Amino acid sequence: MRPTPTAHPGSSPPRPDRLAPDYYTAVRVPPDVAALASVPDTLGPGSPAKVGIIDLAFAVRDGRTELVERYQKTPLQIMRPLWIDPAMPGMSYIYLMATGGGIAQADRYRMDFRCGPGTEVHLTTQAATKVFRMEHDYASQRVHLTVEEGAYAEYLPDPLIPFRDARFYQRTEVTVAPGATAVVGDTLTAGRLARGERHAYRVLATDLHIARPDGTLLALDTLRLTPGAETGVLGPGVFAGHDHVASLFVVTDRAPATELADALHTALAGLGLLYGVSVLPRDCGALVRLLDDSPVGVAAAHTAAWDAVRRLLTGHPAPDLRKP
Repeated sequence: MRPTPTAHPGSSPPRPDRLAPDYYTAVRVPPDVAALASVPDTLGPGSPAKVGIIDLAFAVRDGRTELVERYQKTPLQIMRPLWIDPAMPGMSYIYLMATGGGIAQADRYRMDFRCGPGTEVHLTTQAATKVFRMEHDYASQRVHLTVEEGAYAEYLPDPLIPFRDARFYQRTEVTVAPGATAVVGDTLTAGRLARGERHAYRVLATDLHIARPDGTLLALDTLRLTPGAETGVLGPGVFAGHDHVASLFVVTDRAPATELADALHTALAGLGLLYGVSVLPRDCGALVRLLDDSPVGVAAAHTAAWDAVRRLLTGHPAPDLRKP
């Protein structure tokens, strides 16, 4: 058994044991996913190559956001931070990468991002996240984003693509302090469409939980997709017959929630795809959901929504991230 670190009076809190199973193992796994737990005939959960961890902390140093703490464990990793936005030169850009090329059975990933007071951070992935075919067990990913007072943080990963027979659960927990801004987006595809894999995954479940540091709940978004089940995956409230669904949650007090919602409506009107915009509870921000059959159309609309948020809240446009 690993010893539990202890703190001395006046010292910083003890660092977590990042290699302990209770650190990287998903909690409250949905029953449809948990029922698939098993011991693979390959590397099992907790094996060195199956646990990917990233833990990053940011602080303002000399007028720009710097990465001040970093822990990473393959297959997850990052390169150095980049400062690539002329309009916001102090914002740190981080590209998240997976050395294995995708998520495999029995993988257990966890990513923590701590954005200190006044920081400006953009987090994205190098490419789409692929969830590979699985014969045993399932894969899970935990994401924790903490945004402290005065900070502006964006977490906008590229699309999630589930392969045939994929089994995956992701839980994203966002903690936003009063006076902070968090922009959190995601895009989900129906599968590898070019190979005819449309909703051929076994089960796909995600939870997004957004709250204040005191635990006050701001937003909760739950997705449970089990092709072939009675509830289906193509009806209203899910894919509605389309191949791509994207979301963007914005929590902020830099602008009134209604003004933010109006800006999103204006940015998306006339783009020719289905979308809906809502004000979040407690008027803490706004949510937009996009549906379409074209990955290019969804990506363009998602970028348009992000750009509208950027212009309203910072006075600057969203930059070109120059991804292939």
